[in-house]
Amino acid sequence: MEIEELDHFVIVTENLEACLHFYCDILKMKHGMNGQQHYLIFGTHKINIHTFPGEFEPSAKYAGYGTNDFCLITTDDLENVKNVLQESKVAIIQDVCAKVGARGPMHSLYVYDPDGNLVEIAQYDEE
Repeated sequence: MEIEELDHFVIVTENLEACLHFYCDILKMKHGMNGQQHYLIFGTHKINIHTFPGEFEPSAKYAGYGTNDFCLITTDDLENVKNVLQESKVAIIQDVCAKVGARGPMHSLYVYDPDGNLVEIAQYDEE
């Protein structure tokens, strides 16, 4: 067996309005719905949004608010990203720093979303 790529993951939010503001208005993702299921689309990826732990079954054994830590890739300059975040009153948890991602060297900064999920925003170094 070989796993090819990640299709989606789930975040749980206590405040759907604040969640959508952060991901759609600030990070420019697209909001969609499938029945009662909210989701976000960016590039070829999807984040499902649950409004309480276990809203849809099956669910993670220990689903909860603010328990995720993930990295989002941007092609924008990280200084521009930082400016947008600061103008939107999003606190930078860790300023731009060197990291290594799945495709190699990159630079990242870290913020919390409204539910406390750690969101790493990264740009791969030019090859």
